[in-house]
Amino acid sequence: MKRLSRFATRFLFYLLVLFVVVYSAFPFYWAVVSSFKPSGELFSTNPSLLPLPFTLDHYKNVFLQANFGRNLLNSLIVAGGATLLSLTLGVMAAYALGRLPFPPRSAVLYIVLSMTMFPQIAVLGGLFILLRQAGLFNTHLGLILSYLLFTLPFTVWVLVGYFRGLPKELEEAAYVDGATPLQTLLKVMLPLTGPGLVTTGLLSFIAAWNEYLFALTFTVGDSVRTVPPAIASFGGASPFEIPWGSIMAASVVVTVPLVILVLVFQQRIVAGLTAGAVKG
Repeated sequence: MKRLSRFATRFLFYLLVLFVVVYSAFPFYWAVVSSFKPSGELFSTNPSLLPLPFTLDHYKNVFLQANFGRNLLNSLIVAGGATLLSLTLGVMAAYALGRLPFPPRSAVLYIVLSMTMFPQIAVLGGLFILLRQAGLFNTHLGLILSYLLFTLPFTVWVLVGYFRGLPKELEEAAYVDGATPLQTLLKVMLPLTGPGLVTTGLLSFIAAWNEYLFALTFTVGDSVRTVPPAIASFGGASPFEIPWGSIMAASVVVTVPLVILVLVFQQRIVAGLTAGAVKG
């Protein structure tokens, strides 16, 4: 009976894991399959799970569009800039909040956390006016600064827990040798935060890369527009046609690099999130 019960428990566990994997991966699989199907097959009443017949026309249409390469470059500039700026500011803020003693530390942490509680639509109007008044509307810098609204709090919270988990003896030894707090951060503590930096940097980059609402609102034309609103603006041969094939192909093009990055750095991501969540 114990063996049977153990077998049944294990079987149900793997069945649940299989369901979660299929449920999570199937939408991406279907996008890949649809990107290789001819347009007529996408509206078939009996769709196939395999790309039969096979075609690359949708990928050709995506890359033949004059502005899609520009949109990819814009996404790289904005997401990369937002990630680097949030890491730079987040490291200094997290070190101060995690290691330096000052009375309102907890209050500041809760204020940082409260920044993530507001939906994007709630701050959209204020940010729009702010960017217009500052002359940053429809610029890369305007998008980068607006993306800090959701990348910076996440960076600070993860790195605060990570800095708190580092040994105090290293910091004390640096102070004994005459190092300032900034020197201690840059030369002693920062080299030890590799997993935390990779985790926050990669997840912040993904969030900025996939952001849609700010990119749609704060850009006009394709000179600064990033990939998500560019894909949403794809048009078909007629005003009533939605080019699902091209949309799926473009989505695969912008998603595959992120999947590769996550697979390459998955161990560091898990290590960084675990350290930031349970230490300190």
